[in-house]
Amino acid sequence: MGSLADNDDIFPTKRIERRRSEGVVIEPARTISVLRECEVLVVGGGPAGTAAAVAAARAGADVVLIERYNHLGGLSTGGLVIWIDRMTDWSGELVVRGFAEDLLGRLPPSAIAGPNWEALGSRDAALVDHWRQRSSAHHNVVTWAPTINPEHLKSASQQLVQESGVALVLHAWGARPLCSDDGAVTGVFLEGKEGRKAIQARVVVDCTGDGDLFFQAGARTDADIEERSIHHCMNTSWLFGSVDMPAWLDFRYTEHAAFAAFMAEGRRACPRGFERPVVSWRDDVALFMGPRLSGLSGVDVLDLTEAELLSREAMLAHLAFYRAHAPGFAQADLLLSGSQLGVRHSRRLVGMQRVTREDWTRQYPALDEIGVSPSLAPQWPNLSIPYGCLVPERVEGLLAAGRHVSCDPTTHSILREIPQCWLTGQAAGVAAAVAVQSGVQPRDVAVSRVRQILVRQGTYLSVDETKKCSGSECHG
Repeated sequence: MGSLADNDDIFPTKRIERRRSEGVVIEPARTISVLRECEVLVVGGGPAGTAAAVAAARAGADVVLIERYNHLGGLSTGGLVIWIDRMTDWSGELVVRGFAEDLLGRLPPSAIAGPNWEALGSRDAALVDHWRQRSSAHHNVVTWAPTINPEHLKSASQQLVQESGVALVLHAWGARPLCSDDGAVTGVFLEGKEGRKAIQARVVVDCTGDGDLFFQAGARTDADIEERSIHHCMNTSWLFGSVDMPAWLDFRYTEHAAFAAFMAEGRRACPRGFERPVVSWRDDVALFMGPRLSGLSGVDVLDLTEAELLSREAMLAHLAFYRAHAPGFAQADLLLSGSQLGVRHSRRLVGMQRVTREDWTRQYPALDEIGVSPSLAPQWPNLSIPYGCLVPERVEGLLAAGRHVSCDPTTHSILREIPQCWLTGQAAGVAAAVAVQSGVQPRDVAVSRVRQILVRQGTYLSVDETKKCSGSECHG
């Protein structure tokens, strides 16, 4: 990938000029009422948090899930990341299973679009060509990477949480961790319409996506990025309705010279970044997942504001240009913009273990594997995810799941995706329940016990925990 200047997918953004500090104020000490006590508290109801809460409850824990918006699903719903990245390996086997499989299986057929199961793993040229245009064929292999209706995913997520017996608290911001004198996390302060409250818990699972809790609890974090990668960029996504996606796909993939000219003119008309539409779950709805803005921080409120403003400007500019010039878009109109800004990266945990680029070629699963991710390309084996990447290096009472797990910047490109967040969330939820039931800290749980429960919950593991591995079968 080239430099920022000539990369069509990344658009450098000048940060808002900062005002000088106008001094400080002292917040008086106050008494905070306890809203609830529980065994496992999950903060953040995105893909990882929803999975963690359901998994912990199914493992027998008393669970509370708090979420700042009015719905569950995070970026997969409110962020309009409705294209769910690959869940199958290059042979066509479904490896992101368990909670993910249960959740997507609840969607009605009209709310999910993807290949038939019989097509998964196929290298048939016609099938590959068809599904490549619909975001489900990669490296000449048909994969399970569906697009979904976000409203149905919100409802399915809520149903799963409620059926599992999780106590759900919406419209509540997990503001900061509640810590004991020795620094262990024992709950969370939350902010809501009534002001500040507290929830006490034996284990807290940070699924904020930005590591808000483990950062404030004193855990070490990483923030390094690969500047030429899109994986640190941010933007608000949007949907256009009343489109004819088959007409657009025919134009894009058959009229090569005309499409190239269209893109060149679009970049001139939309200098802050010009995006191509992505198919959705319906042929009359188009998804735009950009522009991908760089140079902004996902934990700075002024930068977040700037990203929202620029994204909305871009949405209107794209609508005007596509209406005027794009086949299939003459009747297009605004349908929906994301209620949640698409932040891809901010902080990452420094954990007991770290998933790195070197792990991509490892031929054997980690001894403490808690899930398996498809690899980025067929030449690499499936990626084994270790339990240690969910556990802070030194803070007790806390686990982390989702896009901020412990990894290097390159591997973050895989682990930040929606299926991988479901995967790490489910593992963190089970581990939190096991820690409570065993009376130990999360770092001290018997990972074999966690693995056994994960298998019962449908998780795919390289080696089933019930089949003891030895010798060359299992390596750390």
